[in-house]
Amino acid sequence: MTAEKQQRGRPRSEKAHQAVLDAAAELLLTHGLSEVSMDTVADRAGVSKATIYRWWPTKQTLALDALYTEWSAARPRPRDTGTLRGDLLSLLRPWARLAGGRPYGRVLAALITEAQTDPEFAAEYRQRFVEPRRAQGHEIFRRAAERGEIPAGTDVDVALDLLYGPLYHRLLHGHAPLNDRFVRNVVDMALNGVTRH
Repeated sequence: MTAEKQQRGRPRSEKAHQAVLDAAAELLLTHGLSEVSMDTVADRAGVSKATIYRWWPTKQTLALDALYTEWSAARPRPRDTGTLRGDLLSLLRPWARLAGGRPYGRVLAALITEAQTDPEFAAEYRQRFVEPRRAQGHEIFRRAAERGEIPAGTDVDVALDLLYGPLYHRLLHGHAPLNDRFVRNVVDMALNGVTRH
């Protein structure tokens, strides 16, 4: 195969890949995880099911990839504000705004539920969705330690659990709003414990 033919084939592949993600995201965000089927996505994207299975072994992994792509496009990157509190608000407020509203919250809750029964999917969910946010959190706390805002030996993993735990609790139980005010209160109460420690 010539280099020219290989070059011509690549954009079609990327175009099909994006068409599948777009179709899956539309189904996912409009109707929920239960409506995402490989048949429906293939039909909407104008590709074969074999094409989809080449990239995604299950509808859950496709849904996760579609959500990750949509979420990344909709959510601004956290800023370095110069303070730990400001950086955490920059990280958590956009997350809470997306997770606390439809359709993202419903989809995220469905994927978390799926992760409880499928260990392989759970590992992928953590790798794609949880770990990147925790890595951003680690960087924020590293900068705070360098500025002297927190003790150098602070257990950052526990601090991140203190911050994200209440947000997921409200997302999954829906007993109270997941809004900016709540995020601010969570950050302030968690930092009160972290900085005092």
